[in-house]
Amino acid sequence: MNTTNTPTTNTTPVMSQDDTLKLLKLIKGSNSVELKVIVPLTGQRATIKALGLDPIEAEPRQAFFFDTADLALNRAGLIVRARRIQGGLGDTVVKLRPVDPDTLDPDLRRSGSFKIEVDTLPGGFVCTASCKGTCSAQEVLAASDGKMPLKSLFSKEQRAFFKKHAPEGIDLNSLLTLGPVFLLKVKHQPKNFDRRITVEMWLYPDGARILEISTKCLPADSFQVAAECRAYLVDSGIGISAGQETKTKAAMEFFKAKVEADISANGLATA
Repeated sequence: MNTTNTPTTNTTPVMSQDDTLKLLKLIKGSNSVELKVIVPLTGQRATIKALGLDPIEAEPRQAFFFDTADLALNRAGLIVRARRIQGGLGDTVVKLRPVDPDTLDPDLRRSGSFKIEVDTLPGGFVCTASCKGTCSAQEVLAASDGKMPLKSLFSKEQRAFFKKHAPEGIDLNSLLTLGPVFLLKVKHQPKNFDRRITVEMWLYPDGARILEISTKCLPADSFQVAAECRAYLVDSGIGISAGQETKTKAAMEFFKAKVEADISANGLATA
C-alpha cells in the first residue's frame, strides 16, 4: 500500500468578492468558526502518522440520524442527530443550515444550548444553527430501536426549534432511524502547531470512510487561524484540495440510497 502523502497542488478556487463579503458577514454574526479539511482516502494512513496520532487514544462513538424515507428534512436543511459516546453518555442536536444569523430569534440566540457556527472547507463555507441537548447512551439506543418515543430524546427547546423549521406535517415521532455510523474521535495537540485539533474517522456501513481534521476558533481570529492551520497541514505533507465531501452529506447520501433500495425491494411507501 502506498503510504506517501505528497502535498496536493493548491487547486482551491479563489472566492469571489461577493462570497468573501458574505463569509465576513456570516462570521460576524456567529459564535464560532470551525475550520475543516477532509483528507483523501489515499492519504489517510500517512496523515495519521504525520499528525503523530496514537489510534488507541481515539474515542469510539455511534451517530444516528433521523429523517423521512425521502429525506425531506435533509432537503429542507434540517439535520436531526443523536450520538452514543463512550462511558454511557449521549448527546442530541437539531441543526439548520444554511442560515442567516440576522434572521434567527434573538431569545433563542441567548440560550446556552444554542450556537451559530460557520464551517469552512477548502473552496466553501456554510453557516449552521445548532440546538443541542444531552441524554444517556442507553436512551439513544432505545429511541433508535423504537422502544421509546424519539420525541422524548430531545429537549423542549430542541422540539420547538424542530417544529418551527421542519416541513409541514412532519413530527419527530414519525422519523426513521438512519444508522448508526461508527466513528473514532480524538482531540490532539500537535508538537509543531499551537492549537488543538480534532481528528474524526467516520466508518460507513458500506466500507467507505472519511477522515476529517478540524479546529475551532473565535470569529475574530478566523482568518489568522485559517492561514496558520493551512501552513501547518502543508508543512506536515497533508494535501489540501477543493471538492470535499462532508461527513453528514456522505452519511445522508448513503442512507438515501439504502432506503430507496429497501423501498424498491419491499414495495414500501415513503414516509
